[in-house]
Amino acid sequence: MSHTAYLEHNGPIPLAHRGFSTSGLENSMAAFQAAIDLGFRYLETDVHATADGVLVAFHDASLDRVSDGTGVIAAMPWEQVARARIGGTEEIPRLEEMLHTWPQARFNIDIKSAGAIGPLVRVIERTRAHDRVCVTSFSDARRRLAVRRLTRPVVTSAGQATTARFRLAATTFRARPGAGIRRRAAAVRAALHDVDGLQVPVSFRGVPVVTAQTVAAAHAAGRFVHVWTINDEAEMHRLLDLGVDGIVSDRADLLKQVLVARGQWS
Repeated sequence: MSHTAYLEHNGPIPLAHRGFSTSGLENSMAAFQAAIDLGFRYLETDVHATADGVLVAFHDASLDRVSDGTGVIAAMPWEQVARARIGGTEEIPRLEEMLHTWPQARFNIDIKSAGAIGPLVRVIERTRAHDRVCVTSFSDARRRLAVRRLTRPVVTSAGQATTARFRLAATTFRARPGAGIRRRAAAVRAALHDVDGLQVPVSFRGVPVVTAQTVAAAHAAGRFVHVWTINDEAEMHRLLDLGVDGIVSDRADLLKQVLVARGQWS
């Protein structure tokens, strides 16, 4: 458990998923600035590395879906990637540029490829951003490699394999006084031994992931639960009522409204 300043927040953490844009400009400087303008200080993004090791804030492995460029980012030098425009208008940002532009912001960083591990470590070290980031990945191996190479602790969250082990542990043993509840608590702690928390969907392939039982089990182990990607007001309220510690949303505006209405916007 790293317990860096990243987690110092009064109330549930609102995370702007790839910034905030209603016009398809995800992971652009304009989208991140829009989230900042709404009062968000937690920004979720993804990272890939170019062929020459420049770390970019971009979700897809290729440029094709959201930009006017084409091709796989990892196969192209930064000079070529930099010519693409998100939505035909916005430059593709470098993570280092974002860390410098918003020095008070905190960044939830999803490592999308093995090639991004080294560049991410170098960016965090150069900018001394250890207290401002949560490093995560669907791949626990990628997450662990990045964290081990850093000179200072960072907040981390579980990948898919760790999350699966946690859910099995949290739901296998009966939560009643005696050996059952102790075995469950021990199994949960073992599953989450090298992460600070979970960032998970409500369900995965029809299997519930975020329930009153799993949230309670994570909290009993001292771990946070953040849920993605929630864009429905009623679902936001339901999850907050369950006691989740953060919500990741494309609708930063709606998430803020919900938290303000509940007196939980900080």
